[in-house]
Amino acid sequence: MSAKLLNERDLNFLLYEFLQVEKLLSRDAYREHSVETFNAALAIARGIAADCFANHNQQGDASEPQFVDGVVHQIPQTKVAWQAFADAGFLAAHCPFDEGGMQLPEVVLRAAMACFSAANVSSAAYPMLSIGAANLIDSFGSADQKQCYLPAMRDGRCAGTMALTEPAQGSALADITTTAVPAEDGSYRISGQKMFISGGDQALTDNIVHMVLARIKGAPAGVKGISLFIVPKFLMDADGNPTERNDVALAGLLHKMGYRNTTSTVLSFGEQGGAVGYLVGEPHKGLAYMFQMMNEARISVGTGAASLAYQGFNASLEYARGRPQGRLPSCKDSDSKQVPIVEHADVKRMLLAQKAYAEGALALCLYASSLVEDARTAQSELQRSEAALLLDLLTPVVKSWPSRYGLLANELAIQVLGGSGYIREYPVEQYYRDQRLNPIHEGTEGIQAIDLLGRKVPAQQMAGLRLLQRQMAHTVAQAKVFSDTRELAQPLAAACDALQAITERLLPLLRSDPDTGLANASLYLDVFGRVTVSWIWLRQAVIAARHLQDADLHLDEQNFYLGKLQAARYYLEWELPQIQPQLQLLQSLNVTPLAMRDEWFQ
Repeated sequence: MSAKLLNERDLNFLLYEFLQVEKLLSRDAYREHSVETFNAALAIARGIAADCFANHNQQGDASEPQFVDGVVHQIPQTKVAWQAFADAGFLAAHCPFDEGGMQLPEVVLRAAMACFSAANVSSAAYPMLSIGAANLIDSFGSADQKQCYLPAMRDGRCAGTMALTEPAQGSALADITTTAVPAEDGSYRISGQKMFISGGDQALTDNIVHMVLARIKGAPAGVKGISLFIVPKFLMDADGNPTERNDVALAGLLHKMGYRNTTSTVLSFGEQGGAVGYLVGEPHKGLAYMFQMMNEARISVGTGAASLAYQGFNASLEYARGRPQGRLPSCKDSDSKQVPIVEHADVKRMLLAQKAYAEGALALCLYASSLVEDARTAQSELQRSEAALLLDLLTPVVKSWPSRYGLLANELAIQVLGGSGYIREYPVEQYYRDQRLNPIHEGTEGIQAIDLLGRKVPAQQMAGLRLLQRQMAHTVAQAKVFSDTRELAQPLAAACDALQAITERLLPLLRSDPDTGLANASLYLDVFGRVTVSWIWLRQAVIAARHLQDADLHLDEQNFYLGKLQAARYYLEWELPQIQPQLQLLQSLNVTPLAMRDEWFQ
């Protein structure tokens, strides 16, 4: 059973109709590009994803990396995929031409990355992390650091990681204990242990650059005392070539439920006296720097979650169309031909829910990537600042909503296949296992919730939320123009008002009683996500309704846009109303979970 990678027509819709990416061609950075060059890059990505990533997705899951005699062993196809990705220039695709890059817009690169994640999310994690680590050095590293590390990281000789978590400190980064001691040559000696480091060791590249958070000896306690260091697996010469082994040891590989072909490692720094590390930027500002890579990874996690949901939808739709079973309730003729299960109402419900989750998640993630682009290259300062404001507000939602509902989509995919969905001969059980990591890594759902309600929404007197509300109101006004979307406008308008009201109810409590105010933050995050995705779907529905006014529209195009409309109807009529009991709980300041005591868990 071979499912396609995403849906090319939908990807084109999201890029050129929903996001209007062709407008980027008027910006100075992209004047030498065209829609044709964007499409060519995406076509290359799809080809490599299909030929070099999808071909070992199940094998990488079945034959996960092994740690033997101090060395990581992986199936050889993983290295072939890495090299194909690097040789095609995708590690540097977003870099300027004069730095050897393709100078692609961020949103086009992230659309390409969605293709790789759809093909094999585990193998795609290595370049995703490496791009983020290189971007971190490019933003905050010294000229010498950039000259030493970036060429090797962007041509594929060297990979990158982010080393934050410690065995005794998960997401509580303020309490990390990894230490950095200054050396006479200006470098530092790093000592400590990091855990759950994706790609922390592998058999793909000559070298690995670890971006490590550590505390310089004598630094202030808490987040104000954290610094960022480059710690390579092998020390590098001025040309970026590996030399002697650094004091970084692989203590072991962790064996995961899913994402198996991405190594998850425990790394020991400084067992032989201290790993050589190089300070990035200023001392004690490391966490602020690292947030660039963390937020980039959060959008990537959301995109990977969307891609896995999409693949589960593709696989279950293909199965449902080809699996005859039973008859419609109205048919009483037991001798009549069985119908494909796609004709049964409950299967349609499960497929429609998957479509709404998967396509909504991908649209949300590409929208966030367009905000990254606008924050950098939009032509006015106001456009850049507003894009940055929206991006900061929505990043917790972009990470968490696709992760949560992508998992539900993959669960529904298994259900559509029935018993076949539960066996490894079909891909949907692996999609579910791979997906289950996404609500955890790069900040759990609870952490994203506290970030959203406790920091992002109140920032600048709720400027981000007010801007988002204006954007939603604009879409509501557009929807009222078309008969196909008019009835969907009011539910979103009412939900926006309800979100504003509950926010104004909770924010004062954050100051007077933050424990109670944030106790139900995950509920608030879910409400916020449902409202945001309803807006994303209404925007898509408006575009579909406009095209459906064309009497000469080809039948395939009619069906595509009618499918968009129906998915939007499903989301706004079935999913959005579920915020009502959630809002009631938030409004009542229900403290039942908070009031539970440890000793009552018997």
